[in-house]
Amino acid sequence: QLEFIQLLNRNHRERSGIDSALDARIRAMETAFRMQFSAGEALDLKTERQSTRKMYGEGWFANGCLLARRLAERGVRYIHLEHGSWDDHDKISTSLPKHTKEVDQPIAALLKDLKQRGLLDETLVIWAGEFGRTPKLNTAGGRDHWPRVFSVALAGGGIQGGQIIGSSDSVGESPKDQPVTPKDLACTIYTLLGIDPAKELKTTDGRPVQVNQGGKLIPGLVG
Repeated sequence: QLEFIQLLNRNHRERSGIDSALDARIRAMETAFRMQFSAGEALDLKTERQSTRKMYGEGWFANGCLLARRLAERGVRYIHLEHGSWDDHDKISTSLPKHTKEVDQPIAALLKDLKQRGLLDETLVIWAGEFGRTPKLNTAGGRDHWPRVFSVALAGGGIQGGQIIGSSDSVGESPKDQPVTPKDLACTIYTLLGIDPAKELKTTDGRPVQVNQGGKLIPGLVG
């Protein structure tokens, strides 16, 4: 079945001419087709060695990180994993240590596992939230939403690792050195993925939409 679909796709590509977007869609659909037949095996974590399971640790997030590696090595192009318990508006002194313990070991194991299997160089790992937290505790002993400064961790996929880029002021309230905007981060991610940030797309009714609007490559992050 897959060979027949690939034959149809090749014929369609030949008639359509050079079209990188079409090629990307075809690869995505063929990967999805293969996953329908291999998803059961990919999702079965019991087939992993006990030493690997122990490296990732226990819990649903640890299992998610291990599953992410299994999907990556099977050709899945985009994997999204969440840990949705960081909205610590109160009692952060007890909740934050618990959350960090749940994610620290699995994420370290994921990076190590990808590297050992030769997958990290071609896999971009992004560890981020949508905003930071207030520099000061509120009256409930927690931290509220704070968009002015926060951190993002990147690894693999062409990233020049082992460095910290930029800094906040002494109280963690505002950027101090080498501020980076979300547009800059998006521009850098697109570049690492081989997507031209300056490319202009068209909606179905012909309106122009830029892939990235005004972002710049983060200096020192990409080799």
